[in-house]
Amino acid sequence: MRKLFKDYEVRQYVVQVIFSVTFAFSCTMFELIIFEILGVLNSSSRYFHWKLNLCVILLILVFMVPFYIGYFVVSNIRLLHRQKLLFACVVWLTFMYFFWKLGDPFPILSPKHGILSIEQLISRVGVIGVTLMALLSGFGAVNCPYTYMSYFLRNVTDADILALERRLLQTMDMIVSKKKRIAVAHRTMFQRGEVHNRPTGFWGMIKSVTTSVPGSENLSLIQQEVDALEELSRQLFLETADLHATKERIEYSKTFQGKYFNFLGYFFSIYCVWKIFMATINIVFDRVGKTDPVTRGIEITVNYLGIQFDVKFWSQHISFILVGIIIVTSIRGLLITLTKFFYAISSSKSSNVIVLLLAQIMGMYFVSSVLLIRMSMPPEYRTIITEVLGELQFNFYHRWFDVIFLEKGTTV
Repeated sequence: MRKLFKDYEVRQYVVQVIFSVTFAFSCTMFELIIFEILGVLNSSSRYFHWKLNLCVILLILVFMVPFYIGYFVVSNIRLLHRQKLLFACVVWLTFMYFFWKLGDPFPILSPKHGILSIEQLISRVGVIGVTLMALLSGFGAVNCPYTYMSYFLRNVTDADILALERRLLQTMDMIVSKKKRIAVAHRTMFQRGEVHNRPTGFWGMIKSVTTSVPGSENLSLIQQEVDALEELSRQLFLETADLHATKERIEYSKTFQGKYFNFLGYFFSIYCVWKIFMATINIVFDRVGKTDPVTRGIEITVNYLGIQFDVKFWSQHISFILVGIIIVTSIRGLLITLTKFFYAISSSKSSNVIVLLLAQIMGMYFVSSVLLIRMSMPPEYRTIITEVLGELQFNFYHRWFDVIFLEKGTTV
């Protein structure tokens, strides 16, 4: 918590606890997935911890976080400050209404489940989380090649940077010169006694700016020129910073690490095209994979290359490595994204609300990751996860992910 949001003070202890508990239980779910593959603990113990973990994180995501978001939002409104607890309950009830209506258009579960069953809650959380995952994945798959591939870098020379810096310095000199003229004009007016005879108040200030004294500078026109030049200087500064960043990226691309990331850019370009193609195939033919990628890859190796080895043994270990990579990259990528988002929009007044929103997004994201990672696991390791999650329409979530991913990927 302190590492992520060190630049802003989150004063409320309850906010820190909610965020930390949400992150802890989210990571615990991934830990339980690893336990399923490695066979750590008894199956009954793993089932109990899955059930406990899901109940706690659903309680936080559906009841606690929305209520406290409404509470802190209402606390920042002076007119509602006296009745903030009542209005916080109203905000939470409004959230619950729309959260519950969210499940009506989607075929997410069987109608026989109770109102407050785990299936009812996790199915709706899954829709929001899978949508978020698909949006981030679609944007990341397309944006990653532009970020890391040197092919998309424009050619920037030292002459380009020097020319732009020269324009920026000339603009700054013009701003200083015109502000000096304004200061000299104000001093001349003060010496003539015009400042003391000037009418006070708002209209006096307007009149002093809009009127000119014979033989003196037209201060209003000069001030307008200064404003325009300051805006131009801001744009030139941003362009200069962008050129410096591009120049640094060009130099970085020539290093060993830069070439490595350049290779990753080409890899993700191929992956993006392949993922969009497969998502299109899945949507058009209403297809959902029945076999996990690891087992399918091993079967192809055994059948077509004639290599003989223990499929079950290697399926377990390769699945462990693959799921571990997915888990680590998912957590790292989401935390980086949330931190950038927090730095961009947070302030001292809104920091509590922003942190709670990030906790809500993070929890839904990780719960949905479990729904999708389940398909990457061999069938014998999915049993307890499927039993705990209940009779959800897992195929719908994979199809929904493909639809949103394809839409976002093609849009970007």
